[in-house]
Amino acid sequence: MATNKTLLMLPGDGIGPEVFNQVRRVVDWMAKNRSINFDLKEGLVGGACYDVHKQAITDETMQDALDADAVLFGAVGGPQYDNVERHARPEAGLLRLRKEMDLFANLRPAVVFDALLDASTLKPEVIQGLDLMIVRELTSGVYFGEPRGMQDYNGVERCIDTQAYTKAEVERVAAVAFDLARKRNSRVHSVEKANVMETGIFWRKTVTELHASGGYQDIELAHMYADNCAMQLMKNPKQFDVIVTDNLFGDLLSDAAAMSTGSLGMLPSASLGAADENGQRKALYEPVHGSAPDIAGQDLANPSAMLLSFAMMLRYSFGLLKDADMVENAIQNVLKSGIRTGDIMAPGCTQVGTTGMGDAILAELDKLVG
Repeated sequence: MATNKTLLMLPGDGIGPEVFNQVRRVVDWMAKNRSINFDLKEGLVGGACYDVHKQAITDETMQDALDADAVLFGAVGGPQYDNVERHARPEAGLLRLRKEMDLFANLRPAVVFDALLDASTLKPEVIQGLDLMIVRELTSGVYFGEPRGMQDYNGVERCIDTQAYTKAEVERVAAVAFDLARKRNSRVHSVEKANVMETGIFWRKTVTELHASGGYQDIELAHMYADNCAMQLMKNPKQFDVIVTDNLFGDLLSDAAAMSTGSLGMLPSASLGAADENGQRKALYEPVHGSAPDIAGQDLANPSAMLLSFAMMLRYSFGLLKDADMVENAIQNVLKSGIRTGDIMAPGCTQVGTTGMGDAILAELDKLVG
């Protein structure tokens, strides 16, 4: 399938460029073996951008992201940027991308591969067959609310952050969750803290009303407090199909869910905007893991989450379901063969580095296409 779809590649910092190298290899493989081609652009973001431009992302790169059909993002940050002013810190680049692209729905799947049952500290019978999706609201809530910052409060130094949501912001992310559930197992858990937070009460009310009036009566809806959800993710994660929650709780719960899979190095994510008149969405795809500066440059990082993020891009942005499945199956087959990076290493397996894992995945792709 020949295509002129534009893909903006933002490797970022730390292990970002290393895991991105494996994506480039799969992109080349797709062009050669599947006739799937992209117009590729590459830009600086995070600390890599700060080192050159003294900002986390330039206006030019931001415009490239807005113009692209999809953005593939690595990771940002590092201890050398700890004292950089907040507006220029590496993370500010990612926040600007999310905000200006209006990527309000963050999809974070947690899928347990049978070959990695022993990589998790949870019992195999608790996690075997787990396949859940966390839908995190991404452009509002406490990470963006105003006012924020330091205050003089009757002569006492005080710092505040503000949690705020509009009805439309809650409705649109809940609609994404309901639509996803309809293609899965038709169950949604809406998660908040309605017992102590006004925004939690508002969130629960808005989701309940949308469920009743938006044509989603075929979807089973349940409500759960965020602290209980964190416990239930450890106790009985297979009770969940789709979880929809706010920005802060989604950040925390998706990392908790990562414990089921055994490693952050196995978790991809997609951040989606509103559908246009053609049904296309602005979209950014990134692994859940960070820049891991302690292992950067040592060929130790697991590229699986980056490649699974690429597979999500094929599925959600370009509708290439067969090719997305092919990438995911290749990774699963590699794991079944006993090849591991250090983060998921197990007795009796063969440890490889970032490049070695890429080699193994490409070899499996060759088998699948053949």
